[in-house]
Amino acid sequence: MRSTIMKRTSRWLGASALALLVGIGGVSTAFVMTGQAANAQVQHAAQIIVPPSAQPQAGFADLVAAVKPAVVSILVEAQESPRAVQRGGGNGGQFNFNFPDLPEGHPFRNFFDQFGQQGQGQQGGPGNRAPAPRQFLAAGSGFIVSADGYVVTNNHVVADATKVTVVFDDGTEQVAKIVGTDERTDLAVLKIEGTDLPFVNFETQQSRIGDWVVAVGNPFGLGGTVTVGVISGSGRNIGGSNYGDFLQIDAAVNTGNSGGPAFNTKGEVVGVNTAIYSPNGGNVGIAFAIPAATVKGIVDQLIKTGTVTRGYLGVGIQDVTRDIADGVGLSQPKGAIVSNIAPDGPAGPAGIKSGDIVTAVDGDPIDDALDLSRTIAGKSPDSTVELTVWRDGAETKLSVKLGTLSEAQVAQNDEGPAAPVPPAPVPVESSVGLTLVPNSDGSGGLLIQNINPESPAAKKGLAVGDAILEVNNTPVTSLEQFESALDAVKAQGRNTALIKASRDGNDRFIGLPLGE
Repeated sequence: MRSTIMKRTSRWLGASALALLVGIGGVSTAFVMTGQAANAQVQHAAQIIVPPSAQPQAGFADLVAAVKPAVVSILVEAQESPRAVQRGGGNGGQFNFNFPDLPEGHPFRNFFDQFGQQGQGQQGGPGNRAPAPRQFLAAGSGFIVSADGYVVTNNHVVADATKVTVVFDDGTEQVAKIVGTDERTDLAVLKIEGTDLPFVNFETQQSRIGDWVVAVGNPFGLGGTVTVGVISGSGRNIGGSNYGDFLQIDAAVNTGNSGGPAFNTKGEVVGVNTAIYSPNGGNVGIAFAIPAATVKGIVDQLIKTGTVTRGYLGVGIQDVTRDIADGVGLSQPKGAIVSNIAPDGPAGPAGIKSGDIVTAVDGDPIDDALDLSRTIAGKSPDSTVELTVWRDGAETKLSVKLGTLSEAQVAQNDEGPAAPVPPAPVPVESSVGLTLVPNSDGSGGLLIQNINPESPAAKKGLAVGDAILEVNNTPVTSLEQFESALDAVKAQGRNTALIKASRDGNDRFIGLPLGE
């Protein structure tokens, strides 16, 4: 069935373009900066003559014409999940959308008006009944990756979907089946019918910062929209994702672009557009795409099994700061330091200890905690990896057979153990500006009862109520042990002590400067 979306939208865009041209008709003189401004010859009239050497490369029209048939719009009819309704996330059952005001005759106008009226009728009711799940429409983007009809998009585009419709560039539509989703990477795979469909491939050589990217998608329901930019950065961590490593691009990405591809100049997919940074809800030139290498691995698993499995090490980790590196004798602040060991994970039996710093996995260097999380998650469960560990001033290697990461394990790690309840002890001063008292709740360590706000400890983030568990991997339960451990650090010729602290049940390491 052929859709009328593109025809109606074309009329709307034509009217908007006409209004724009009329609006600038009254301007008498303007300088148009074309090409490289430094080489432009500015005339006294409004015309600029640009030398041939300053002309930019040919446009992207041929590239766009080649890839557009494989880029699709995703229309989703969805119902708010019962959990969202219970926690009040559905605006009381009212319809809510963040599209701008749409003109009369726009293809989505009637739909939004219809659902808006239904939503208003659901608010409240006799006896203050709980609001019914909200019905809504979501619009996103996607792209075909196989001739037999597998389509990639974002998980958040199809979440809670009751019906998913794929709209091709020529306006034809087809209802799709959700093959599988992965919330952690925000990816989803759909399936439509077909045997010789146009499709695109993922890049074979990793793109670099500064390379061109061409984004094609469905912003605000305007299917087939093309924007161009460059890769502005890589390895970006957004939203606290443990599996991030996003590309940052400056091609214009807006609501509805989610799930759409970003292409290189070869027509290969370099990433899946998934999020934007914006102080006002619109494009400001900072968008984030899931890299092709990540997407390909997740998509392959979803197509084969409908689910994603990840390796599991069973440790809590954090970044190695300059102070931590100084405290343990590392030349560079690289790697991930182990703050705690999961009781049921594979790390403990393999010999990994709290305070170990993982500097490499299978010989590949580890930059930080996020890098280690991504690396382990990318390994197959039950596979054996070799960890390079920095411990007691020397490098050692350990072999670990990975487990399988489950949602239950993730939830348990997120919740953490119950926070200790501070007792009411007698204050005792320490040499580093901390007032420490014994921890009598059975969890060990010393509690910070007071802290000098001008001390290095305060500047490093220690606070009242934190528990000091170890100094340079040596447990401390008294002020005497604490001071002796600090003296041992100084005796080694170091000016930074590695402190293991706990707050709200979460352990972390801090490099504490000791001064002269």
